[in-house]
Amino acid sequence: MEVYLAARYSRLGELNVYAEMLRQHGHTVQARWLLGEHQIYDGALLVEAATDEVPPEGALFAKDDFDDLRNADLVVAFTEPPRSGNSRGGRHIEAGLALAWGITLWIVGPRENVFYCLPQVRQFKTFEAVKEAMKGAE
Repeated sequence: MEVYLAARYSRLGELNVYAEMLRQHGHTVQARWLLGEHQIYDGALLVEAATDEVPPEGALFAKDDFDDLRNADLVVAFTEPPRSGNSRGGRHIEAGLALAWGITLWIVGPRENVFYCLPQVRQFKTFEAVKEAMKGAE
């Protein structure tokens, strides 16, 4: 099964551990953002300010993520407690694309917004529970 993992960029290390666990169980994890090369750093301020001077890296990174998502059989999105901190929220776009494209969407954590309440979105409290559910989906 081809899996895309979506989460806050600050959870990169944690998500790489989960990705490796999935690979050890025979799944493909195609999410280039996990390589740690998709952070715009100083250019992120330009993106957030919505100026005309958007760094070209931003579009390239988005295209990578878009393509990786498009090929996924399953998107696992790691949510955060509502109003728990600042985030650019790319994981919500990724989850929305999964819903729009009919890709199975599972969330780990709370239902951060109303779209995670849709009946086709499966919620898990832990990644361990996701791994157990994937055994039945193989």
